[in-house]
Amino acid sequence: MRRVYLDNAATSPVRREVVEAMLPHFSETMGNASSLHMFGQRAKRALEKARQSVASALGADLKEIYFTSGGTESNNLAIKGVARVNSDRGRHLITSAIEHHAVLNTFRHLETEGYQVTYLPVDDQGIVDLNALEHSIRDDTILISIMLANNEVGTIEPLFEIAAFARRKGIPLHTDAVQAVGKMPVSVDDLGVNLLSLTAHKFYGPKGAGALYVGHGTRIAPLLHGGHQERTMRPGTENIPGIVGLATALDLACHDLDSEWARLAGLRNRLENGIRGRIQDIHLNGHPESRLPNILNMSFARAEGESLLLALDLRGIAVSTGSACAAGSTEPSHVLQAMGVDSLLAQGSLRFSLGRDNDEDDIDYVLDALAEIVPRLRELSPVYDPGART
Repeated sequence: MRRVYLDNAATSPVRREVVEAMLPHFSETMGNASSLHMFGQRAKRALEKARQSVASALGADLKEIYFTSGGTESNNLAIKGVARVNSDRGRHLITSAIEHHAVLNTFRHLETEGYQVTYLPVDDQGIVDLNALEHSIRDDTILISIMLANNEVGTIEPLFEIAAFARRKGIPLHTDAVQAVGKMPVSVDDLGVNLLSLTAHKFYGPKGAGALYVGHGTRIAPLLHGGHQERTMRPGTENIPGIVGLATALDLACHDLDSEWARLAGLRNRLENGIRGRIQDIHLNGHPESRLPNILNMSFARAEGESLLLALDLRGIAVSTGSACAAGSTEPSHVLQAMGVDSLLAQGSLRFSLGRDNDEDDIDYVLDALAEIVPRLRELSPVYDPGART
């Protein structure tokens, strides 16, 4: 059976070059980077070389990069670290209603500690309401956190404009850039952010390796306490193989950025146009232009998303019904709900997320499968009316 992996937004396969770069650090350069002997110093050099590489990719200084275990830890460190160290100035925080759960649940936890959180609305294409942001800022606002690109629908947020609001008020701005890094140009200076989270496994690096950019002068407290690693911001023995893999994967992704954007956008458009041409009663979720090149989220009216996913899986096709971190939930996507998508329509949504291993034959195979599966599932649906239109 043909295998087609279209769930790269959940996690991506590790590139061969990345594996090769990591291998020596499991056995040859196996020292602890805090040790003074030559084995430890080799590990330390690999660590700092990787830090410089990540800093260069983001247009940052190497002392502004801290390595973590991934996007969830980076988001927690950024949000809790800034909120707690600035609690003497205020306890009001701002985020959006469509953030990843690694951000949303961090803010919900802070609410149990007495912080107040404003969850900004978005429009029907997933763009944060800038007017609501401006009117939400208070004298006691100490942090704004808005994602750079949405993980479910691919919409790219107006971070530059958001940063302008934050800068005028002297409020730190954090962005969860997990889905954006490696897919689009990301410069911390151009964006105007104070903190930025990323993780390697979204751009063909290893799982369990991430980073947090913290701009000079940003007040932040560590979550963990222990040794002096990562300048005490993130204590614990560094994952040198993972960090080297992260830096290598990011270098490769940045090198291929322009060509991959064009290629992935072409495949995404081929898939979207093919669905529109062969299947009725479908709806695009997200912005039609301001979006990542590799994510397509479509709703299939009167067809249940999980049934579609499982039927595609039987054909060897891997897709998602939303964020992988929300798998198992019976509730419609919180992202689609915030965008005002009808709940039944939201239940029939699929996220196709393309990667470097996909080609036109994959897209055509998926289109053939969808053209057969969607009508069959609709015939089985007690609520499907072929005469209705969305």
